Amino acid sequence: MTDADVHDSPHSAVLLDPADPAHVPQISRLRDDGGIEFIDRIPEGDRQALTACWAYYPWRRAAVRVLGPDVFRRVRLDRNRYLVTDEESARLATLRVGVVGLSVGHAIAHALAAEGLCGELRLADFDTLELTNLNRVPASVFDLGLNKAVACARRIAELDPYLPVHLATSGITADSIDAFLDGLDIVIEECDSLDVKVRIREGARERRLPVLMATSSGGLLDVERFDREPQRPVFHGLLGDVDAEHLASLSSKDKVPHVLRVIDAAVLRPRMQASLLEVGKTLSTWPQLSSEVAIGAATVAEAVRRIGLGEELPSGRVKVDVPAILDDIRDPSPQQDASSLQSPVHRDAGSPTMPPTDDAIAAMAAAAARAPSGGNTQPWTIDVDAARLTIRVDPDLTSAMDIGFRGSAVAVGAATFNARVAAAAHGLTAEVEYRAEDESSPLTAVVHTRAGADADLAKQFDAMLQRETNRRAGVRVDIPPDVVASLAHAAEGEGARLRLITSATDIDGVASVLAEADRIRYLTPLLHSQMISELRWPGDADPDTGIDVRSLELADADLAFLDILRSGAVMAHLADWDAGSALGEATRSAVSAAAGVAVLSVRGDTLADYARGGSALEAVWIAAQKENLAVQPISPAFLYARRPQELDALSPSYSRQLADLQYSLETLFDIASDESLILILRLCRAPDPSVPSRRRQSPGRSTPT
Repeated sequence: MTDADVHDSPHSAVLLDPADPAHVPQISRLRDDGGIEFIDRIPEGDRQALTACWAYYPWRRAAVRVLGPDVFRRVRLDRNRYLVTDEESARLATLRVGVVGLSVGHAIAHALAAEGLCGELRLADFDTLELTNLNRVPASVFDLGLNKAVACARRIAELDPYLPVHLATSGITADSIDAFLDGLDIVIEECDSLDVKVRIREGARERRLPVLMATSSGGLLDVERFDREPQRPVFHGLLGDVDAEHLASLSSKDKVPHVLRVIDAAVLRPRMQASLLEVGKTLSTWPQLSSEVAIGAATVAEAVRRIGLGEELPSGRVKVDVPAILDDIRDPSPQQDASSLQSPVHRDAGSPTMPPTDDAIAAMAAAAARAPSGGNTQPWTIDVDAARLTIRVDPDLTSAMDIGFRGSAVAVGAATFNARVAAAAHGLTAEVEYRAEDESSPLTAVVHTRAGADADLAKQFDAMLQRETNRRAGVRVDIPPDVVASLAHAAEGEGARLRLITSATDIDGVASVLAEADRIRYLTPLLHSQMISELRWPGDADPDTGIDVRSLELADADLAFLDILRSGAVMAHLADWDAGSALGEATRSAVSAAAGVAVLSVRGDTLADYARGGSALEAVWIAAQKENLAVQPISPAFLYARRPQELDALSPSYSRQLADLQYSLETLFDIASDESLILILRLCRAPDPSVPSRRRQSPGRSTPT
């Protein structure tokens, strides 16, 4: 490298490596020149660990210390992460893109360089920058008089000194077009000359190169995929059989009809149509706005990305007309005032009430209908007659996580416990008979009554009516040993076992397992769609089942993210990237702040065993609330899986991870191999929930069907 190379580079940075003996004298001579500024903003501690060199900009009379090429690109494009993956970025870095016409083309070339959408640029323009160009060309008064291609190249060099940029400062002519187009992957044409526009397309078609053009007036983007359609007419056939040679022979006036056909002048906005009539009179040339040029740059950049990555982009034309879009502006708020999503409502709003009657069977049915269920699906049918109450699992109300109807059986068991409490409050003893696999339901609970009441059950009536899910952010408090014993006794009384973890370290371990299980639930398409279908927004047509979004107790910012979390396409991207750790953070945070985490289990795995566990669940839940503990049920995706093949069917892509999480949770809680998990409960001290769970209409007397 000679001194002339260092001092005379008109548009690119001169890269000087202090570790290269051949560059050391050049660096020394630059340092000896008192008029050259050396700028080093690499942190002191990184200078030894990271490869770096000096990028000298002759037109700036300055040298900047920059990271080595690989690290520089990785750090500079870090904020592209996931929007453009590492593999996609590497693929795009091989693209060679040519840009002809550096007014609109300046913004496009800079956008491609900034976004890392190419590995080489070729810029062509014969014209120089004038003051009237600065309404749309992102240059400065320091660039006036410079060739437009040089000005653009300098701006890109100051963005990325490693990106090769080659110039054709004489523009595109019949003699230079071959050299310019040879070896390119994509051509972007933004010049003013109609015959040159056609000539470029004819040359691109011969080489099977795609051509892109943004016309800022009306936001037009033209895509001509000559790479796929080598026989395609140029400009979509809008010019007919006119070729470049003929166009070059026409006067400016005679070219006007052809130009108007290309830009589709009839659909331009009236202000632009009127402006066209003033060209050559009160206007010196074609009017353009910087904002429209920026929109064109954005659309071309997206088109380059799609072509470069082999994504679908057919030939054709599209309008990205911002004024027209703003003419169609819409109010994004739902039918209800958005504030209703955050506004607490009266605690009794929507709560089911017990029938104002001494009819014990009807009271038992109403109490059963208040039982908890996964996603508040209420997966049962309840029938009453004079002598008994019948609760059946409804197979139409199941979900993928309700493996083998085990979750539904838990809900039916909880409903029978409530029915027994209501019966006791009416001076009766209720006895439950479980029947499996009849013609209409995988599990049926028949509740008979006889005279005499269990006094302890009768005392739980009011507490049963107050049982609720509470997802409020809680605080960790010590749970006294007598309370722990009381909860364990409630579980044992119904034939189940309760384990309660209260140490902060163990709770954090449980939180990690449940957070990862939640992430997998979001990333598994079927589980995600069913989870989202459970949510109910104010004004929904079906408010009596599912989970009211207000009961999620989300902060305003988290509630805004809920709309994003509803998107299956978003989840698919996160799954592809093996990302989405934030999807489980709400669960992690809630569980980590808990006073305790309880797991209920039963021995055996029949649906009757799960129903027995459901009765224990309701008994423990009611007992915990009587001790002023807020209760939130948590159902990880693996909860009701008993065999590996069930996890395979549940989440094919994550079955192995779910099995590991299930093993970790069972180890933390010392669950034996012959035990079945019923539910996990988060316990804490928290304010009352914002809204109660909704319920379908309480069943009245009917004849069983």
